[in-house]
Amino acid sequence: MNTNQALQTTYSISDLSKEFDITTRSIRFYEDQGLLKPKRRGQTRIYSLKDRVRLKLILRGKRLGFSLAETRRLFELYDADKSSTTQLNTMLELIEEKKTALQQQMDDIKVVLMELNSAEQQCLGALEDSRVKG
Repeated sequence: MNTNQALQTTYSISDLSKEFDITTRSIRFYEDQGLLKPKRRGQTRIYSLKDRVRLKLILRGKRLGFSLAETRRLFELYDADKSSTTQLNTMLELIEEKKTALQQQMDDIKVVLMELNSAEQQCLGALEDSRVKG
């Protein structure tokens, strides 16, 4: 972040789009979902520092596998309880759920890989048998 961005308190949709390397359409979608609440000056959207932070959190949540509904829930909890105890406890629950789901996916992938390796060995063995007989 450059010095101008650090001192900036309002942002245009194109500012945020460039900073986070996402489309303005994505930002408008998050706004439609109630995750961002920019002020308006005519048709122009004016995003606050809070909107910028929320956008950063939305994108981080996406990378971690959180749904927009889960992200919205965390924002609502934070808005209701600025001490964020409830939000942090909910976040810990969501993290545990994600970790469990990912562990299950890893276990499933290991099983599929073992099955593929077995099938591969059977195919290679069958090819070898056909060469020897042929």
